[in-house]
Amino acid sequence: MRYIKPKRNVPEELVNENIHFREVMVIDSDGNRLGVMSRRAALDKAADEGLDLFCVAPNAQPPVCKILDYGKYHFNEQKKAREAKRNQHVTEVKPLRLSPVVDVGDFETKLRHAREWIEDGQKVRIDMKFRGRMITRKEVGESVMNEFIDKMSDIAQVDKKPAMEGNTMSVVLSPKKGK
Repeated sequence: MRYIKPKRNVPEELVNENIHFREVMVIDSDGNRLGVMSRRAALDKAADEGLDLFCVAPNAQPPVCKILDYGKYHFNEQKKAREAKRNQHVTEVKPLRLSPVVDVGDFETKLRHAREWIEDGQKVRIDMKFRGRMITRKEVGESVMNEFIDKMSDIAQVDKKPAMEGNTMSVVLSPKKGK
């Protein structure tokens, strides 16, 4: 016995013979209303013009169909979708890890990286993990975090204030709106 792969449940476009309404409101290729007519009459009218009948509003009463070149219409819709996808901007949150006992050189390096990311328009999440007995000295970590935020304040704003989540203190910085 041969296995037949089932068809995927993809909605069919309501074009030409896939339109199953008895009566439809028809709009011609110039945008003029031709009125309500039977499906067969609308299909014949579209065939006379050498175009397709496309249902643009299937939920209307009666459904609205337009006479157009469906291949050209479908191509333009795909082109618009590609253009919209290309112009879409996704902001990435870059992670950065600090320590409460960070050295000056490491601090400056992490500050420089954060500045580059903020200038590129990305958000920066700064995590400070407290290990062992460091958790009893949260004020040391808070002072390091506040110093980092102060040095970034000219180009960045705080989206999420420094908060403790378990043994990690986190803050989120984003570019200032005016920049």
